[in-house]
Amino acid sequence: MAVLSIGRMLMAALLVVMLPSLCNSKLERFEHPIKSDSSLSFLVVGDWGRKGGYNQSAVAVQMGIKGEKLDVDFIISTGDNFYDNGLQGLDDPAFYESFTRIYSADSLQKQWYSVLGNHDYRGDVLAQLSPVLRKIDSRWLCLRSFILDAEIVDFFFVDTTPFGDKYFTEPGSHVYDWRGVLPRDSYISNLLKDVDTALRVSRAKWKIVVGHHTIKSAGHHGNSEEVVAQLLPILQANDVDLYINGHEHCLQHISTSDSPIQFLTSGGGSKAWRGDVSWPNPEELKFYYDGQGFMAVQMTETQVDIAFYDIFGNVLHKWGTSKPLFSIVGENSRAY
Repeated sequence: MAVLSIGRMLMAALLVVMLPSLCNSKLERFEHPIKSDSSLSFLVVGDWGRKGGYNQSAVAVQMGIKGEKLDVDFIISTGDNFYDNGLQGLDDPAFYESFTRIYSADSLQKQWYSVLGNHDYRGDVLAQLSPVLRKIDSRWLCLRSFILDAEIVDFFFVDTTPFGDKYFTEPGSHVYDWRGVLPRDSYISNLLKDVDTALRVSRAKWKIVVGHHTIKSAGHHGNSEEVVAQLLPILQANDVDLYINGHEHCLQHISTSDSPIQFLTSGGGSKAWRGDVSWPNPEELKFYYDGQGFMAVQMTETQVDIAFYDIFGNVLHKWGTSKPLFSIVGENSRAY
C-alpha cells in the first residue's frame, strides 16, 4: 500500500480544518478555502470502487485531465465507494486497489469528501469511517453526515442509506453493518433535525446537499420514496440549490416544476446500466446518460456551472444558474 508523501500530509493539514460547531447541529463541520479569485471548482463521482474494472480506470483518467484543466479544489464521492460489499477491515487491499491506485493523477491528489452508499454498509462501516484510513491516504475523508464550509457555498453531506426500508425488511442474503445507526428511528429523527438546523442557520450564498440515494431519478432505482418523504421537504424549506446523488449508475439532470432544486446524479464511476430509463415528463428530464462518466462544477459567489463528461472526455451536458451579488431573490438559469 502506498506510503503518504510529506506533501500530501501537509495538504491535508492545510485544506481540512476542523471547526467548532457554529450552531446546535451535531454534524461535524469542516472548512475548505476557495481560490484567491473567490472561485471554486470540484469533481463529483459515484459508484466507482471496482479495482479499475467496468471503465473505472477510464473515468479516472478523464477526471485527472479535467481536474488539471479546471484546477479543482477537491473531489466529492456520492457513495458506493467499494463494491460489492464495502471494506472488510482497515487492512482491506480494496482501499488501495480501488482508490489510491486508480485516482493517481496529480490533479486528483486533493481532498476527497465522501458519503456512504448501501454497498458500503454491507462491509465494515467503521473501517471505512476510521481516521486510520486518512493516515494511509490523507485524501480520504468519509463520514456518515457532515458539513463542508467552502465560504461561498455550504455542502451538507447526508447519510441516506438508513432511510431505505428495504435494507431492513428485505435484506435478502446481504448483511448490513448498522452499528451507530440503531435504533433506526432515533438515528433518522436526529439526523433530520441536525440537517434542518444546519440549513436554517447557513448564510452561504449557495446550499448544496449531497447524498447517495436519489430524490428524483429516471433510472433503474427511480425515486427513493423514503428520502422524498422525509428529507426533501427540509431541503425545499431551506432554499437548497442542488441535490447531488449517486446510486443510479448513470449521469442525469432533472428539474421539476414543483421544486426549484436541481437534481443531479453522478453515479457513473464504473459499472453502468444500459437502456433502463423512464420519466413521465420529458421536459423535466434535462439530461440522461446510461454510461460511465463524472460531473464537474465551477462556482463563484454569483454563478454555478456544471458539466457532465464521458470516458472519452466529451461534454455530454452543461447547465448554469446565477444569483445577484447582493440579493437572495431572483435567479437565471440555462441549459445547453
